[in-house]
Amino acid sequence: MKILEITNVDFSMRQFLFPLMQALRAEGHDVAGVCADGPLLAPVRADGLRVVCVPMSRTLSPVAQWRAWRALVRVIRAEQPDMVHAHMPISGLLARFAAWWCGVPRIAYTCHGFLFNQPGSRVRRVAALVLEWLAGRVTDIYLTVSEEEARDARRLGIHRHATAIGNGRDPATFHPDLQARARLRAALGVGEGQVVILAVSRLVRAKGYPELLAAMERMPDNAVLWIVGERLPSDRGADLAACFAAARARLGARLVFVGYREDVAALMAAADIFTLPSHFEGLPMSVIEAMLCGLPVVSTTIRGPREQVVAGETGLLVAPGNAAALATALGRLVQDAALRERMGAAGRTRALARYTQAAVMARVTALLTGRWP
Repeated sequence: MKILEITNVDFSMRQFLFPLMQALRAEGHDVAGVCADGPLLAPVRADGLRVVCVPMSRTLSPVAQWRAWRALVRVIRAEQPDMVHAHMPISGLLARFAAWWCGVPRIAYTCHGFLFNQPGSRVRRVAALVLEWLAGRVTDIYLTVSEEEARDARRLGIHRHATAIGNGRDPATFHPDLQARARLRAALGVGEGQVVILAVSRLVRAKGYPELLAAMERMPDNAVLWIVGERLPSDRGADLAACFAAARARLGARLVFVGYREDVAALMAAADIFTLPSHFEGLPMSVIEAMLCGLPVVSTTIRGPREQVVAGETGLLVAPGNAAALATALGRLVQDAALRERMGAAGRTRALARYTQAAVMARVTALLTGRWP
C-alpha cells in the first residue's frame, strides 16, 4: 500500500511516528509523512523516509485550520494514497475529513489523547466530543494508545471497534547503563550521595512544572532535579520562563536545565527517579523509557500514567496539581535507595512485558494492513 502518516509538527513525527514509518517500510509499503516543517525532521529524512510539509497548526484559529485543510487536500490528491493514517487531536480531525473528502479508500486514526478529556471550558469539550464523533463516522480503523481511551471511544459511540495498541520503546536503546551513568553524572556535576530526579517533557504548564518546582523546595538537600526538554514554537499557554528563573534562584545548583537532547536514554540511565506530574497525557513514551531504564516513576493519577504505573510496585501516583503530595512521594524515594531499586526493577519487568517497540509495531502494522483486501 501507499500510506500517508499525518501528524501536526516535527516533534510528533520524530518522537512518535518515525518507528512506525520504518516498520511499515520494512513490510514493503510506500510510506510518507506529512506535518509542519521543522528541524526535527532531519533524522527522519536522513533515514530515507519522505516527509511532505504543510502548514499544520496546533492552535484553534479557524484561519490557520482552513489553510491546513486546503494544504492537506492538495497533498492527498497529489499523492493518491491507499490509506491515510492520522494522529493527534486537531491534525487527526483535519486529516480524516480531508481523506474522506478526497475519497481515500482506507482511513485510520491513532488517538494520542482526546481533546474532550483535556482541561477546558464545557463548550470546548462538548464541541471536541461532537467533532470526534463525526470523524469516527469516516474512520475505518480506530486505534488508541491507552486502554482507557479505547473504552471511552466505544462507550461514547465514537467508534465501536476502537482498539488499544499501547506505546513502545526499544529495550536495546533504553536500558540500565553503568558507563553512561558514571559519565553523565560526572559531566553534570553530581556529587557523592546526591539523588537525581529526572523530568523529560515539553516545558509547558500542563506537564506540571510549577508544582514540581515547588515540590523540589521541600526535598532533602541531596536531591537534584534535571529538566530535559524545551518549549516548542507551536506550544500554547503561559510561558514558564519567569517561573523557571525564580526556581533557579531559589534552588541554585540543585536545578539543572539540560535542554532538548537526543541522548535521553543515557540521561535516564544516569538518573535515580523519573517524574512526570502532568495534568493530561495519552500514554507517555517518557514513562516507558524510564521504566525500561529501571527507574521508579512518580506521576499523576490521570489517563495513561495510571495505566502504566502500578502504584506501590513500580512507582507512586499523586493527584495532579498537588505539590505537597508530589513532594511527599518524591521525598520517600529520595530517602530510600532500596525502595528505588525495587520499584525500578519491577517497572523494567513490566515495561519489557507490555511496552516494547517491536511488539507494539507488529500489532499496529497488523491492524493497519491485515484487513486490506
